[in-house]
Amino acid sequence: MADDGRGNEARSIVDHDDADADAGGGLRPYLLAALRRLLVLIVLAAALTAIGSLAIGLLMGASLTRSLAIGFYLVGSFWLVSGFFVGNRGPVRLKSDFGAPLFGSRFVRWATPEEREETINMSAIYVVLGFVLILLGFAADTRYSLF
Repeated sequence: MADDGRGNEARSIVDHDDADADAGGGLRPYLLAALRRLLVLIVLAAALTAIGSLAIGLLMGASLTRSLAIGFYLVGSFWLVSGFFVGNRGPVRLKSDFGAPLFGSRFVRWATPEEREETINMSAIYVVLGFVLILLGFAADTRYSLF
């Protein structure tokens, strides 16, 4: 691949000398910030799912634990399936926002490396979020014993 002159931010973070490592620089602050953002996303998704599940469960007259479990299962499954489809997106993108034409030439282009990387990253986030929500549903389900 040709050098575009922008440099590689990730490589510049990893390639540091021993003085920077002793000063607390490097990759660790970025990983901690990413973990914090992921935990906020998981807590927010779990809270919204719990609120929606409890509201629907109360309207339908279901028990609280059963409505929580089913809500976590459904939303977690949705995110898992979404992650699968986002990750399987092909390397071709539309050139414009007008949509695909029915007749004539197609207005498509190849995805940039950044777009492909973003697709993989979003897929990973969706799958992790779905897996965690399904685990929360399993923990809330009284039909199964964890220990």
